[in-house]
Amino acid sequence: MSHDADKLIRQLSLVAFLMAERRPLTARDVKGNVEGYSEMSDEAFARRFYSDRAELTALGIPLTSQRDEFTGEELYSLRSEHYFLDQLDLDEDELAALQTALYALEGKFAYAEPLRLALQNLALGRPGFRHAPTATAERVRVTAPDYSPELAARLSKLESAISKQRTIQFRYWSPTRERETERRLNPYALRLDEGVWYVVGHDLDRDATRTFRVARIRSDIRFATRRERDFRQPADFDVDRHRVQRPWQIGEPVGVARIGVQGDTAWWVHRTLSDAGTVNDGVFETGYAQLGPLVSWILRQNGRAIPLEPPELRADVAEALQLLRTRHGGAAPDTAKERRAERRPVSERQPAGPVAPERFGVLQALLAHLLAACGDERRTELDADELAERFSIPREELQETLSLLNLVNFGGGCYTVYAEVNDDTSRVRVDKELYGDVFRKAPKLTPLEARAIRLAIEYVGPAIAADAHTPLARVRRKLEETFGQFELAPAAAVRPGDDEEALVRTLSEAAEKRRVVELEYLKEGEEEPATRLVEPYTIERELPFWRVHTWDRTVDGPRTYRLDRMRSARLTGERFDPRLGFDPNYLSEPATARLWHSPTIARWKLERGARALTDKAAVSEVTFKTEEWLLSEVLADRGETLVLEPAPMRRAVAARARALQAELGLATRTRRKRTAETA
Repeated sequence: MSHDADKLIRQLSLVAFLMAERRPLTARDVKGNVEGYSEMSDEAFARRFYSDRAELTALGIPLTSQRDEFTGEELYSLRSEHYFLDQLDLDEDELAALQTALYALEGKFAYAEPLRLALQNLALGRPGFRHAPTATAERVRVTAPDYSPELAARLSKLESAISKQRTIQFRYWSPTRERETERRLNPYALRLDEGVWYVVGHDLDRDATRTFRVARIRSDIRFATRRERDFRQPADFDVDRHRVQRPWQIGEPVGVARIGVQGDTAWWVHRTLSDAGTVNDGVFETGYAQLGPLVSWILRQNGRAIPLEPPELRADVAEALQLLRTRHGGAAPDTAKERRAERRPVSERQPAGPVAPERFGVLQALLAHLLAACGDERRTELDADELAERFSIPREELQETLSLLNLVNFGGGCYTVYAEVNDDTSRVRVDKELYGDVFRKAPKLTPLEARAIRLAIEYVGPAIAADAHTPLARVRRKLEETFGQFELAPAAAVRPGDDEEALVRTLSEAAEKRRVVELEYLKEGEEEPATRLVEPYTIERELPFWRVHTWDRTVDGPRTYRLDRMRSARLTGERFDPRLGFDPNYLSEPATARLWHSPTIARWKLERGARALTDKAAVSEVTFKTEEWLLSEVLADRGETLVLEPAPMRRAVAARARALQAELGLATRTRRKRTAETA
């Protein structure tokens, strides 16, 4: 039997022994009765027992200790409330809504398996999950353009290192320095900001807390030592203090910029950038560390943001507009040849699987499920294929996994359960042993399982609320109260606001009941919202935005709208019939533009899929759904991105840059030398 299998049996048997005795026990009691300890030397036992206690605590099962007032010996115990899941007052609709999240995130969410296991525990003793997806699950689509098996594998390795408190090594690519360096890190936590994953920890080479973008790791993530634990996370560490700032605020603060935003633009800026500054009397004031990214943000607004102060900001915006005009005048230039792509070692192109639940947690949940299936009877039979699928256990490994549970005991030859697969009938026979009922209730969620539910809420929380016909705050509050010390409060991403939740609920209801919706919508490039009558069909989540695909009656055509730009959405009394031949995914084959990126920003574009050229520039093919979107993206690159094709878009960029110079009141006579600030 493997070392890991021995450890799992030993730890589960330790839990079983302490819970069955229901009294404080000495280390001698543990060594003499728990499977796996009795044959160890005293020194080996002390080391293993200490390690097992630490691992169980990390899994959410803390063993308490106290001194015997007469003998002075240390006494150990495990209170049932530290092992079992508290009674969770989720109704059937709320539980089904959480299952909707799993359905929507399948194949696009690195934490799908821990989420599945958590839901198994939450549903223990209930009829089970709905096999058919709910109506909301059919309407809500999740797209994850940055998700890949490689990213999921890196997250899995990082989760393992964080939970085991192991130092890791990896090669990291810095676009600022344009080179790779070897880094050693004590990882503390993972963050998800604006759809991008980061790992936060103590950089051993720089002796400081640093944040690393996971997608920029360029090698396998390796444990730096062979020790079982390398560090302890500081008690005062707070991952929220390491939220990734707005691009123009990264670095040492330099000053405060003032930008004019009028009318509904001010409302939208306040709604989406309240963390970066304040809006008063039509002026957005925001601190900055570098002007380049702030210039990009201003230009992306396409005339709805006017640079006021400092003078350097106005000069940089004027210079960028002039460069846009110059580079988009006349015919598209020839580009250098593409650089030959570098081939990475095979070992780095075959990533492991996504984040897997702790094996201890799988065995906990499986044990509870088998005993709950027995109920008050001594034995039962289950379908082997269904059991393997429910717990994501390969069918050929099911008996091996059950055999581990068969060895878990309370000491003195008392076991919990005996389960065996009959391969001829594909049935699992389950016999409940004398003390089996001790484990009949659902175990507490491990921190990883709780984190999976929290992330699912951050991804598709408003859809969960709409499906449960319950305010999201209520579902979240129930979960947080139940999870106790592993509450969900330290969110990995900005929580969806009440406005967003209400919009998803209204649009989801309208799509279900075929009701026309009146939208008040602020379009990119416009300062005042317009009223539109739409027929909503599907809702899409692409971090960090929600979108709804509709048939717009106002323009009599298909349109997609971002929820963060909606002032309101109101159900009307008018109903609609689904349009024959209309595909709500009509934007799945958008137009394509060919872009050239200067050496100044090429390194950032390369990590988004651009291809390197021999002169250190880059080219890319970008799909776009509307010309307004592409125009804003090109403007935001401050003249360092050039449209090669289509030709009409080249002319549109030049014309818009010329118009913006006039609209923003920016003179072009004085030209300052451009600096290579980060894009």
